[in-house]
Amino acid sequence: MSSNQVSLVEAVRLAALQEMRRDPTVWVLGEDVARGGLYGQYKDFLPEFGAERVVSTPISESTIMGAGLGAALVGTRPIIEMRIFDFVMCAMDELVNQIAKIRYMFGGQAKPSVVIRMPHGIWRNSAAQHSQTLESWFVHLPGVIVVTPSTPADAAGLLVTAIRSDDPVLFFDPKNLFPITGEVASVIEPIPFGKARRVREGRDLTLVSWSAIMPAVEQAAAKLAAEGISVDLLDLRTLWPWDRDAVCASVEKTGRLLVVHEAVEAAGFGAEVVASVVEDLGPARIRAACRLGAPRIPVPFAPPLEDAVKVTPDKIVAAARATMR
Repeated sequence: MSSNQVSLVEAVRLAALQEMRRDPTVWVLGEDVARGGLYGQYKDFLPEFGAERVVSTPISESTIMGAGLGAALVGTRPIIEMRIFDFVMCAMDELVNQIAKIRYMFGGQAKPSVVIRMPHGIWRNSAAQHSQTLESWFVHLPGVIVVTPSTPADAAGLLVTAIRSDDPVLFFDPKNLFPITGEVASVIEPIPFGKARRVREGRDLTLVSWSAIMPAVEQAAAKLAAEGISVDLLDLRTLWPWDRDAVCASVEKTGRLLVVHEAVEAAGFGAEVVASVVEDLGPARIRAACRLGAPRIPVPFAPPLEDAVKVTPDKIVAAARATMR
């Protein structure tokens, strides 16, 4: 199978394009999608699919979310575009009380087969209302799948899986990684939810992360390797379901765990990973289990302050050294 070197934003564009060509019930709605989307993720969709399948909406997130759910319930597969994650807060009732619960409350007769795309995370100088990383909110929400890719190939394959899913999928596009490039197959195959990607093999420390922070984590792992610390690095790719077995197997080998995320450390998903591993393996089989996240403050606008709150490779290296002591 042939492949191409493309950016992450082009990878998800190709995945959506493939699925809309394959299945006429797939369509997209959201602000500016007919113009190609805020990041170009729907570029040239309107000429091919027309205004009935590429629907630019008014600026009303609750309307967008509710319309997508209604369309799913009558047999279509909408891609609901939120433009920036922070805007989903304007549609929380439709998401939390309707989309996440309707399949359960109707005894499985209703299929809310929607993909809600929410580009999230720090984006340079976007300030507190456009830079949030709140994936742990939605892991806590029964009824939804939470997807957090970090590479072009994973983003494309996971988006294909999401579009074909009968369950609602929250797809956290890592907007800060949209420019990065990688190999993506010409025919994009679905990647199963709940399967971590092993980035590098190691014996001394299990390092777990996901989404936009992964490049920083990989840099830290390389620096640690140069210091003689062998890192077993896992990218979870999805937070619900998540690959608990792979993480536990790695920690059983290394004896030490460090979970790193861009989100605020307090009540972040790292705490869930650490607690789960301790429960499964027991404290006697773990020498150290730690987490690293951002401080519990809004993301500042000023570049020096934004830099100060970011989880950086140097901070990850320092946390790893502390975990090894």
